[in-house]
Amino acid sequence: MDLELRHLKTIRTIADAGSLTKAAARLGLAQPALSAQLKRIERALGGRLFERGRFGVRATALGEFVLDRARVVLPAISELQQEAVRFGHAGDRMAGFRLGGTHGPLLGGLVDRLATTYPGVPVTTFTTWSEREIAASVAAGRLDFALIGACGESPAPEPERLTWREIAVDPVFVMLAENHPLAGRREIGLAELAAEAWADVPGDGCFADCFTLACARAGFTPARVYETDTSSCIHLVQVGRAAGLCRATLPTTPGMVTRPLAGTPLTWRHLVGWHPGTPAADSAQEVVAQARAAHAEAAARSESYTAWLADRRSTADPGPPGALGYP
Repeated sequence: MDLELRHLKTIRTIADAGSLTKAAARLGLAQPALSAQLKRIERALGGRLFERGRFGVRATALGEFVLDRARVVLPAISELQQEAVRFGHAGDRMAGFRLGGTHGPLLGGLVDRLATTYPGVPVTTFTTWSEREIAASVAAGRLDFALIGACGESPAPEPERLTWREIAVDPVFVMLAENHPLAGRREIGLAELAAEAWADVPGDGCFADCFTLACARAGFTPARVYETDTSSCIHLVQVGRAAGLCRATLPTTPGMVTRPLAGTPLTWRHLVGWHPGTPAADSAQEVVAQARAAHAEAAARSESYTAWLADRRSTADPGPPGALGYP
């Protein structure tokens, strides 16, 4: 039997899992099938790779030797594959705009502006809650541009492979039912909402931790946080089940209001990213400009954000860096 890349991946998975049972689950195999495969690999390599014990498996000296080589070979092959995909497209003109984004009004606005500016040029989208998944797809050449958000000053994913440009920085607002006792206020202190349950969309960034820290600074711990899709968050707010956290650009919605939090304890950065070695790089500045215009349009549709910006102008408070209307 000739050694293949999948065999090296199997060996690495067994070592990482620490047991054949766990490795079989990760690989989607039955344990007897994995055991039989490991025996064939060991015969091909001339010796046992793992010692089996009551607490799992441990690599033998031969196993450590093979694992050391696998940890070099597998990333190199993965990088080769990604670079080949990019190279395969590099000789062609960009045939369209393949956008990846998290859920929100900015992605729809960008699609609309690109489709209007470039009639007949395909614009496709991929959405997920995972900023890392989107960035990895751009780095691998499966998408042209990433349109994501980042909490506060947290770094964007894939910083060594992708180029990022900041579109805007928005305050994070709170959503309340229109009959909530604080709904008539122009601004609300986070501590005033200490008794509320909360609703928010999921993600793999640090926003949940930043929210918990902001609550701690305000003197309380959130009693309950519902992580769900945007529509469900809005429903929970409308029926008074929870207060919600949202981007300031969320448009005016029946049955609820959005209000700024006093002191702006949380901010959200909008970012566009691309790989500098692909044809997408030639269109990057245009996409950035269109994304900024889409953000301005989304902000203008939000009555509460417009009012918040007007208040900051009247008091000469610039708000978060990069907020609409400020340097």
